[in-house]
Amino acid sequence: MDKVFKVDICGYQASLPIIPLPSGINIAFFNLHGDQELTEHCGKELAKRISGCDVLITAESKGLQLTHVVARELGMKNYAVARKSKKLYMQDGIWISYGASITTGKVQEFHISKRDIDLIKGKKVCIVDDVISTGESLEGLENLVEKAGGIVTQKAFVLAEGDSKNRKDVTFLATIPIL
Repeated sequence: MDKVFKVDICGYQASLPIIPLPSGINIAFFNLHGDQELTEHCGKELAKRISGCDVLITAESKGLQLTHVVARELGMKNYAVARKSKKLYMQDGIWISYGASITTGKVQEFHISKRDIDLIKGKKVCIVDDVISTGESLEGLENLVEKAGGIVTQKAFVLAEGDSKNRKDVTFLATIPIL
């Protein structure tokens, strides 16, 4: 992977590897896993732009450490995590299915536990994640929050990919193209 896309994320210079997807398009791959400095920077910058919510929710897995930083910065003790498969501790939880992923092409699922349902129910919720692209996973998270009895009041991402940069209903720090 010698080709990279350079992006300025609120003063942090990131070099994202360009990778091909099975669909034939190329993306600038943004990965927070294992990058403490980038995760801290992005989480702190997103926290500055989030207001008026009672709880955060994210999707596993790249949103986890990002949302942890945002929650800490906002003084929130807990946040909800939508898992992509049902885990043993989720026997009393809920789930939804949603559209095909841009990276896998497969229909996806989100699951949350009773603990997270209780955290969300009747609350103003901010969805936090790393990248918005097609909006499929965002729609899935919105449907999950609604099913749990919460109200989505804000949607915050590090990067807006492709046409998602034109959305007026999301907050993001920087944009990247679909290549």
